[in-house]
Amino acid sequence: MKRVAIVGCGVGSLTSEAVAAIESADALFGSARMIEPYSKPKYAEYNAARIAELIRESAFERFAVLVSGDPGFYSAAKPLLESLDGIAEVTVVPGISSVSAFFAKLQLAWQDAALVSCHSRDPNIVDAVRRNRATFAVTGGNTKELAVKLCEYGFAALTVHIGENLGGTRERVFSTTVEKLATIEPDSLTVLLIENPGAYAGVRTGIPDDEFTRGDVPATKSEVRAVALSRLGIAPDSICCDVGAGTGCVTVEMALAAFNGTVYAVERNAPAIQLIRANCRKFQVGNVELVHGDAATVLAGLPPFDAVFIGGSGGRMDAIFDAVLAKNSRTRIVCNAVTLRGATAALAAFERHRLHSELVQLNVARLSSRAGMLLANNPIFIVSGGAA
Repeated sequence: MKRVAIVGCGVGSLTSEAVAAIESADALFGSARMIEPYSKPKYAEYNAARIAELIRESAFERFAVLVSGDPGFYSAAKPLLESLDGIAEVTVVPGISSVSAFFAKLQLAWQDAALVSCHSRDPNIVDAVRRNRATFAVTGGNTKELAVKLCEYGFAALTVHIGENLGGTRERVFSTTVEKLATIEPDSLTVLLIENPGAYAGVRTGIPDDEFTRGDVPATKSEVRAVALSRLGIAPDSICCDVGAGTGCVTVEMALAAFNGTVYAVERNAPAIQLIRANCRKFQVGNVELVHGDAATVLAGLPPFDAVFIGGSGGRMDAIFDAVLAKNSRTRIVCNAVTLRGATAALAAFERHRLHSELVQLNVARLSSRAGMLLANNPIFIVSGGAA
C-alpha cells in the first residue's frame, strides 16, 4: 500500500519530523507557495478528493501533503484522511500552530482560551467573547467586519491582540481596542486574541422582566419562560425557533442555552423585530437569526429544528406543526396559550400529529410592596411534547 504523510508546515519553520517526511517522499502535494522551494515532483493541489485520485493513479509510492499550521487545527487533514482511507497508509506530522506561536509571542498561556475559526465560515464570535476571558480567532480577510460586529454587541472597549503574517517576513504583532480595530484593515493572514475580563459562561433562565426592553409588544413573563425552557430541553448546539417572538424574551433565553447553536426568531410584526434585535444586543447573544414574516409561510425555508417555542400562532397552529415536523419529526415543541381555546388547539395539534403531550396551567402571584398583598398574573396554559 502507498504511504502518505500529512505534514503540518507550522508557522515560520518546519519540525525535524516534517523535514524528514518531506525528504523521504517521492512527490509532494500542497499549495503552490508551500511546495515551491522543493525540487522533487510536486502537484499544486489541495483538494482532498483530487489528491486521493492522483495518488491512486501515480506510479510513486511515498507522498507528502503539505498543509499550513498544524493538521489538527482547522486544517485539510480531516477530509484528506477520509479521502485516503483504503488507498494509502497515512501518518500525520504535527506542526507549530498559529495558536501556540501567537500565545508564545504574547507570553500568555492558551489552555483556557476559546478557539474559533472565522475563515470561510460564519462563527458565533459574539457568544464566544461573551462566555470566555480569552478568545482566539483565525480570520480570513474579515477582521474589520468581526470588530464591527463585536462593537454592535457592546464589546468596543475590550483589548484585542493582533498577529499578522506570523512567522513571515512581514510579521507584525500589536494590541489595540476592538473599537479601534473596527477602523483599520489588517492583513488577510491575521489572528486575533480578544480579552474579556468580565466574561460570564452561565445560562440564565427566568430573567427578570424589567431587564428586557419591552415597548408595546406583549412579552412572556419570567416564570412562564422558566417553565417553558425547562420543557424544551435545549442543548448547547441545538437549532431552535421562537415562533411569534414578540419582544425576544424567549429568544434571548433560548440563545443563551444554545450558545453553540442557532435560534431563529420568527415574527410578523415589524416593530417587534426591532425590539428583538435590541434585546439580543443588550444580552450579547449573537446566535440569533431574525425572520420577518408569517410563520406558516417562512418556516418552510428554515432548517430542521431541535426545539420550537410557539408563543403566537396567528390561528395557524396546524400549519406551523406541519412545517416544523416535516423536517424533523422528533422536534420538541412547547406552546403557550392565554385562553382555553388556544390550549385546546395546541393539544389537538399534538394529537393530530400523533405526538405525546402534556398540559400545565401556571398561576403566578407576586407580592406587591405598595399594596402589601399578592397580585395574581393571568394564568397561562403551557402545552409541551414531542415524539415518544
